[in-house]
Amino acid sequence: MRGMLAILLVWTLSSAVSGFCSDLALIHAKIYLSPTGPPIENGAILVHAGRIFAVGPNATIKIPPYATVIDCNGLVVTAGFWNSHVHILTPGLLHAEKLSSDQITIQLQEMLTRWGFTTVFDIGSVLENTNLIRRRIESGEVRGPRILTVGEPFWGKGGTPIYVKGFLEANHIVIPEVESTAQATGRVRQEIRDGADGIKIFANSIEADGILTMPLDLAKAIVAEAHRAGKPVFAHVSNDHGIEVAVESGVDILAHTTPIGELWNPSFAKRLTAAHMALTPTLTLWDFEGKRGNAPSAEIEKGMSRAAQQLKAFSQGGGQVLFGTDVGYIDMFGTSEEFAWMSRAGMNFQQILASLTTNPATRFRYSSHSGRIAKGMDADLVVLDGDPAKDVTAFSKVHQVIRGGQLIYPVR
Repeated sequence: MRGMLAILLVWTLSSAVSGFCSDLALIHAKIYLSPTGPPIENGAILVHAGRIFAVGPNATIKIPPYATVIDCNGLVVTAGFWNSHVHILTPGLLHAEKLSSDQITIQLQEMLTRWGFTTVFDIGSVLENTNLIRRRIESGEVRGPRILTVGEPFWGKGGTPIYVKGFLEANHIVIPEVESTAQATGRVRQEIRDGADGIKIFANSIEADGILTMPLDLAKAIVAEAHRAGKPVFAHVSNDHGIEVAVESGVDILAHTTPIGELWNPSFAKRLTAAHMALTPTLTLWDFEGKRGNAPSAEIEKGMSRAAQQLKAFSQGGGQVLFGTDVGYIDMFGTSEEFAWMSRAGMNFQQILASLTTNPATRFRYSSHSGRIAKGMDADLVVLDGDPAKDVTAFSKVHQVIRGGQLIYPVR
C-alpha cells in the first residue's frame, strides 16, 4: 500500500512539474490587448496549455516558479497576426512529401512566421500539398502558422491566367477550367470534402489578349454552393466588371484593389460595404508587378496611388479591411512597405492592427478564441521591437512569435 502511495505521489509531483514547465510568461511588456482600448504599459501575460491563462499589470500576475520567462522590457506585444492573402506555392513548399521538416519550417519562417503571422489564409495552391503541410504543422513536426486554404481556385473556360500557365506546366499542376454550373458545383463540393476552408473564383482573368470576366451565372453557382457549406468566397478582381460579378454573385472578400480600374467614390465604397464585403488591399503587389514589368517609376507611383485611394474610400466607408500581401505569388516577403502604404491610404494604427487581428478573426469565425489578448484566448502572440502606435512600420519589426504557447520564431 505504501509503495502504491509513493508511486502516486511521484506521479502527481511529476505531472505538476510538467504542467509548470509548459507555462510561459511574458513580463514587463507594453501590451495591446486589442485594436480598441488603452494598452497595458507594464504588463504580463501568463500562458498555460496553449491558452492565455492571465493578463494584466505586471505586479498583479503571479508567475509559476517553473514557467519559462521572456522579459519584454522595451518591447510591445499584440495578438498574433493574420495574413489573409497568401499562396502556399513557393518552390520551398511545393512537393512537400519530398521535403524535410527543417526545410518546410525554414521556408515558412522566411515567408510567414518571421513577419508575425500565426494564422494565414492561403487563397490558391494545390490542396493535397497544402493539406500535407498543415498536418505536419499540427503534429508538431513542423513549426509554422495555422493555415486555412481554398485549395485550387476556380476560373472559367479559357480563363487560366496567362501569368500562371507556365508555372503550372513546369510544376505539373493541373487546375481545370470550369465550363458549366454543374461542373462548378460538383468541384466546390469535392474541394470542401477534401478539406478546403473556403473557395476562390477568378472574377477576372488576365489573358494574352485582354481581361476575361467570369460569366455571372457561373460565379453565382460557385458562391451559392460554397455558402451552402458555410464557406467564405474570395474573388480575384482586376477591373470594375470583375467587381460587379463579385458583388452580384455574393462574394465575401475581394482579393485585391484594382489600380487599372476606376477610382472608388464614396457611394461605390458604401455599395461594397452594404454587400458585407471585406478587402485585402495587397498594395505592395502593384509595386512588385510594375517593377517586374519595367514600368516607369512615375507610372508605378500613379498605380500605387490609385490603389491607395481605393483602399481609403473603402476604409472610410466602413469596409472591413483584412491584411494581405499575396506572398507566395510575389517573392517579396517583407511587410514594412505594405504598412507604409496602408498608412498613406489614411488607415491609422488601430485600423491596421484590426486588419491583422480582430477583423480576420471575426470574418472567418475565429473571434471566440483568436484576435485578442484575453484570458482563455489562443496564446498566439507577436513581440515587436518597436511601437506601431508611433510608427506603423514597427508592425514588421518582429522580435518573437508564439503560436499556441510555442515559440515558432525564432526557432531554437
